[in-house]
This record gives sequence, structure tokens and C-alpha cells, in this order.
Amino acid sequence: MFRRVVRASKFRHVFGQALKNDQCYDDIRVSRVTWDSSFCAVNPKFVAIIIEASGGGAFLVLPLHKSGRIDKAYPTVCGHTGPVLDIDWCPHNDQVIASGSEDCTVMVWQIPENGLVTGLSEPVVVLEGHSKRVGIITWHPTARNVLLSAEQLFGENCYRPGTISVFPLIKEMLFKGI
Repeated sequence: MFRRVVRASKFRHVFGQALKNDQCYDDIRVSRVTWDSSFCAVNPKFVAIIIEASGGGAFLVLPLHKSGRIDKAYPTVCGHTGPVLDIDWCPHNDQVIASGSEDCTVMVWQIPENGLVTGLSEPVVVLEGHSKRVGIITWHPTARNVLLSAEQLFGENCYRPGTISVFPLIKEMLFKGI
């Protein structure tokens, strides 16, 4: 007697459906700089995408309700002199994003409530202190205004002083009005 064997999987009846073009982002020049971080970051209001830019690093900040083809002249956030390697939204303020770059700096940006209308080139805070390119940026999930950044490690001891920096941004951000 022949018995039919069916694989037991909870994903057996799950199927994906592609979105229509008007619900997707199109014509974005995503950065080709390789690093161990993602090229985008999302919060409840915006999506930020690291893009190719001449003369330094830049990223787009798009409102979530905007989709479709993105104009090449769309305003960008640019202030780094090297390519941007990582970005991260502040979990406590949907208008604040941090970026780390090959120029060894970390910049904290204030995005307007309704998104970018013109390009943004002046960060709220510039954090300098790394001797190598900054590859990892992350906000503390529960402590307000605490940002961690880490520089690249090529076979060095990861416990070397100065490799990882924790920036308490309370004084700088309160002074700037965030």
C-alpha cells in the first residue's frame, strides 16, 4: 500500500505577493560601499536609505506615505566627507537620526516634522574621537540620548581603549533644543 508523506511545516501554506510599482520605492541610488550594517533604517514616520553621493556621504529620508519613483533631485542629508556606513533612528524621538561615516565622525541630525523640503547639511551634533571609520551606530533602547558607536577592527583586540565610544548626548542635545 502506498502512503503519501507530507512534510510537516508551519510555512507550508504561506505565500508572498509582490507589491505594485506605485507602492514601492523606485530609482534610488543605494550605496555600494560594503560594510556589516544595513543600508536603511525605518521608524514609524520615515525610512532612511544610504545612497551613492559624490564628494562625501549622504542619505535620503523619505516619509513612509511617499512611494513610487524618487526624483534624483530629492533633498538629501549630507554632511560627511566620506561615505556613510551606518544610520540609526533614535527610539525616543522620531525626528532624530545618527550617522557614522568613513570620515571617523558621528553626526546626529534633526529631521523636520514633515520630512525634508530642502537638503540638510548642518547636523545638530558632530561627535569626533574615532581614529578609524565608524561602522556601527546604535542608540540605547531604554536610556534617552545615549548613543554607541564603534570603529572598524582589523585583527585588533576589540577591548582596546578608544575602539567603542558611548556618547551621552544629554548636554549637547538639550543645549541644541532637541
